[in-house]
This record gives sequence, structure tokens and C-alpha cells, in this order.
Amino acid sequence: MDSLGNIVFKDREIENERLELTDTKANYILGPSLTMRNCTIVLKVSARRLSLKQPRFIDCTFEVKQELKNYQSWVAASLKGCRFKGRLTGCDFGYWPEYMNLPWYQHGAIEDCDFTEARMTGCRIMGADPATLRFPKWPCFTLLDPIGRSRELNSVQWPGQVGPIIIETLQKQPPGTVALTEDATAIAKRFDTTPEELRAVVEKFDCIVY
Repeated sequence: MDSLGNIVFKDREIENERLELTDTKANYILGPSLTMRNCTIVLKVSARRLSLKQPRFIDCTFEVKQELKNYQSWVAASLKGCRFKGRLTGCDFGYWPEYMNLPWYQHGAIEDCDFTEARMTGCRIMGADPATLRFPKWPCFTLLDPIGRSRELNSVQWPGQVGPIIIETLQKQPPGTVALTEDATAIAKRFDTTPEELRAVVEKFDCIVY
């Protein structure tokens, strides 16, 4: 750790290692010119303590031990064949060069990744092929092509405040949004409904994975 509290991993390849990013006083910076293969990365820090600068993760496992909230910087990473475990809220993955005009945000990517052991709320996949991804099962559900299917998704009555607050605003998502994952339990709690009422509507659509 340097005098500013930064722990930097860059300009190297790391293979078959376990990396624990758990020091709450450190700022972890991964990249640039970092490739990690077959590694396990344990995350137990807040979003502001983690910076990704164009790292490449290949066949890695991310164990999120502390809920990672509102973390858009996954779009500065290239993720291939990775697995995610733990709670992710308001996180974005994939290719979203418009997010920020910095060089590492021009190279984000995601493919062949597995989120089935993650709990995701309000997480988006940007500019990628969602068919290569495995999404978490119910009570999580994933809207595929949420902008393109927004009219269809708006054609039914959603329970509680889910329609006006989530479904009616789908067209306002960034243009590159190819998938949006929500957690029925979290939504039910916030928007005056139940997971069962949500599921009854979710089951009507072939553009929703659950």
C-alpha cells in the first residue's frame, strides 16, 4: 500500500491465485495492463474503494462478501468465462463507452459469464450478447432487450407501483442496455406488492428469464 492508501495491480498476468480485496482502508486499483486467469477474487470493500482500469478477467470467480452497490466500473473491465457469487445492486457490465470519456471505458466486454450464484438488483448488461450469459434464477428475473420490448412489457398491469416506477421508465435506459436484472423480493418490499404477484406477470413474457 502506498502513502495514499492505494494497492495497485497492473502490468502483469496473474494465474491460479486467490486475491482478497478486503482492507476497508485501502483503495484497490486493478489495471491497466492486468490479466487474471483462473483466479478467485474476494471483494469485501465498498464501490468507492475499487477501481478497474481495463483489466482482463478470464475464467475467474468473484466472491462478493459485502453487497456491492451502484458500481458502474465493471464496464471498464473485460470479463470472459467468469462466475459471480454474492449480492450486486445497481451494477453495470459490458461495453458502454459513453459512460465516461476515459480510455479504459472504451474496452469493456462481457461474455460466457455465470451469475446464477449472485443476487442482483437493478443490474444492467450493456452492449453484449446476453445469450452467452447465465442469469440468476427466481426470485431474480431478467428483462431481455428491455428498451425494444418496453411497449410489450407495458401492455399488462403490473402489481403495486412496479409498472409506473420500473416498467414505464424502460425506454429511458441507456441505448446499449441489452438486459436488466431485478430481485422480486427487493422490488416487492419497495413497491407495495409480493413476489408471488410479480411472478404471475413475469411468467407471461418470453423476454423475461427467471
